[in-house]
Amino acid sequence: MRAGREAVRPLNWDLQRLVREHRGGSFATRRARSHALGQAADTLTALGFRGLRAKGLKPKHVEALVAEWRRQGLAAGTVKNRMAHLRWWAARIGKAGVVRADNAAYGIGDRRYVTNEDRSRVLDGERLARVDDAHVAMALRLQEAFGLRREEAMKFQPRYADRGDRIRLKASWTKGGRAREIPLRNARQREVLDAARRLAKGGSLIPPGRSYRQQMKTYERRTAAAGLDAPHGLRHGYAQRRYAELTGRRCPAAGGPRVRDLDAEERAADRRARLAIARELGHGRPSVLGVYCGT
Repeated sequence: MRAGREAVRPLNWDLQRLVREHRGGSFATRRARSHALGQAADTLTALGFRGLRAKGLKPKHVEALVAEWRRQGLAAGTVKNRMAHLRWWAARIGKAGVVRADNAAYGIGDRRYVTNEDRSRVLDGERLARVDDAHVAMALRLQEAFGLRREEAMKFQPRYADRGDRIRLKASWTKGGRAREIPLRNARQREVLDAARRLAKGGSLIPPGRSYRQQMKTYERRTAAAGLDAPHGLRHGYAQRRYAELTGRRCPAAGGPRVRDLDAEERAADRRARLAIARELGHGRPSVLGVYCGT
């Protein structure tokens, strides 16, 4: 929390107080809830709903948020997660009916886990050079080298994570609070990791004096200004490279053969690769790899 109540908008203050007072769920869940509700408050303010307090939530506010998320092109899974936090908010103030129970009522579709669309991105050196925040630039390099989510890359503490032949991620850095390890396989990864250690100086990729939320906003602004669209695509690129390393062929999303066209031995290799990559990316279900690697 920023110093001084006067520095916080009333809605943000109300929502953070709700989160503090209702401590159900894991630490990771409460952290995600706090972040999501803060985002919603900021968005509502930007949309012109000034002076709104937590108990004033109405259907029009929910609809405005959904419309803005749709305009931003957010994935269905992301919007569903945000809707869950809105429902938590509504329930805590005794207005559960303000947010309709069915996401379909808002035109929010199902998650797509199977696709052969190539969503991978390569970290363009010229655009990376335009990122005028060293910590954001390093987070992007970590995302590409190890397939990290942006939150994981920002909270990454190189001194703790570097285990020589692998990196170890703390549960508090990850989505769902699942600690994991990722193998260190090549000189490029070592170069990135060593550079991150020099920059972080024993800390994380959030510079001293900034909160996670402040750094997230800095990340979003700096990547957009540098023309680095869809940084999550760096994770897709990591998954596709790993698939090629583990199977000896390109994945379907990158132009390789479809799974249905593989022989028995190739299918077994495909399954092993997807299991390994899912673990490295921090996904509990290998089926999610359809989004990254195709089917």
